[in-house]
Amino acid sequence: MIKKDEGLKRSIGVFGLSANIMNIMIGAGIFALPAVIAGIMGSASIFSYIFCGILIALIVLCFAEAGSKVNNTGGPYTYIETAFGDYAGFLAGIFASGSNILASAAVANALLNIIATFNPLFELTSYRVLSLLIVYVLLVTINVRGIKQGIGLVKINTLLKVIPLIVLVVLGLKNISVSNLHIETLPTLDQLGESSLILFFAFLGCETGLIVGGEIKNPKRTIPRSIFLSIGSVVVLYILIQTVSQGVLGTDLVNHKATPLAETAKISMGTFGYVLLTIGAAVSMFGMVSGDLLNSPRVIYALARDKVIPIKPLAKIHPKFATPYIAIIVHGFLVFLFASTGSFEQLVIIATSSILLLYLGVALSVIKLRKTKKSEAGEFKIPGGLTVPILSIGIIIYFLSNLSNKEMIATAVFIGLLSAIFFVIRFIKRKKTD
Repeated sequence: MIKKDEGLKRSIGVFGLSANIMNIMIGAGIFALPAVIAGIMGSASIFSYIFCGILIALIVLCFAEAGSKVNNTGGPYTYIETAFGDYAGFLAGIFASGSNILASAAVANALLNIIATFNPLFELTSYRVLSLLIVYVLLVTINVRGIKQGIGLVKINTLLKVIPLIVLVVLGLKNISVSNLHIETLPTLDQLGESSLILFFAFLGCETGLIVGGEIKNPKRTIPRSIFLSIGSVVVLYILIQTVSQGVLGTDLVNHKATPLAETAKISMGTFGYVLLTIGAAVSMFGMVSGDLLNSPRVIYALARDKVIPIKPLAKIHPKFATPYIAIIVHGFLVFLFASTGSFEQLVIIATSSILLLYLGVALSVIKLRKTKKSEAGEFKIPGGLTVPILSIGIIIYFLSNLSNKEMIATAVFIGLLSAIFFVIRFIKRKKTD
C-alpha cells in the first residue's frame, strides 16, 4: 500500500521539473542519432521524427494523467502500485531501479571513453575506477545535501547540454543545401518501423524525471505542464538537429556515425565547433548521470517506504537535509559497481524491455485509476476517453514484439525470478505477523 511521503520538501517547480525531464532525455544518443536514422531513411529521416514524436506524445499523455492523480515519490512505480497493488508495484519498482542503474553505468563508461580520446590514461582500468569513484562521491554528496542542490545541478547541466545544440542549429542553417533535403522516394513501412524503434529509445527518460513526485510543488498543475513543455521542446530540437545535419552533410552524413554533430559543427564553425560539440556530448552524458542520482534513488526509497522491500533504513529521510540519503548512497554505490565492471550487455537488453513494460503498466494504470480513484479538482484528464491509453498499449506491444526470441525469454526468466523473490518476501512477512 502506498504511504504518504513524510519529511520530503516540495520545492520543484515547472522549470525545475521540465529541466529534470529534458536532462534525462537528451543523453548521449542524440549526438550519434542523425547518422543512424539517415542510414535507414535517407533524406526522408524527418518522417521518423514526426512519427516517433506522435507515438511518444500518446505515452506521455498517460504519464501526465497518472502523475496528476498520484503524486507521491516513486514515479511509474507509484502509479502502477496504486492501480494494481503490491505485486505489480514490486515488479515496476525493480524494473525502474534496475534499468536506471544499468543505463547510468553505461553512460558513465561512455563519458570516460570521450575523455580518453583527449587523455589515453583514462583507458587504464585504475584511472577509470578512480575517476568513477570521485564522480559518484561528489554527486552523492550533492544530492544528499538537498533536493534544491540536486535540481540546481540538473538545471545547469540541462542548459550546458542544450546550448551547444542550439548553437549548432542556428549557425548550421546558413550551410544547409536544399538539395540535401530533397525527398526523392517515400520510405517503406519497414524502414519507418525500424527507424522509429531506434528513435523511440532516444525519447526515453520522462519516467525517470517524474520519480521526484513527492518533492514537486502543486503537482496536479506542475506535472502535466512540465511534461508537455519538456517533450515538446525535445521533439522540436531533435527535428531541427536532424534537418541541419542532413542539410549540411547530405549523403556523407551516414559516414560519420560516431560523431555526426561534431562533423556538422566542423563545417559550420570550424575546429571550434568540433570541440564544442565533443565537449557538449561529454556534458550531456555527465548531465544524465547526475540526473539519475537525483531521481532513481527515490524509487528505492519508495519501495522501502511502502514495505514492498523489507529494508527499513532505505526509507529513512535525513533529519537536516530532508532527502532519502541512505537510498541515494546505496544507488550511487550500485551504479559505481556496474560502471566499474562495465560488462553487462545482456542486462542492458533486459533493462530496455523492462522500460517498455513499465510504459505498458502506466498506460494500463490510467484505465484502472479512472475506475477506482475519485477525480479531484485540478487533475489532468486525457481528452477522448480511453482512445489514448488504448493506442499507447497497442504501440508498446508492437515495440515489444520486435524483441528477439532470446530477449523475450531472458525477460520472462527475469520476471519469473522477481516473482519468486516477491512471494518469498510476502511469505516471510506473514510468518512474522503470525
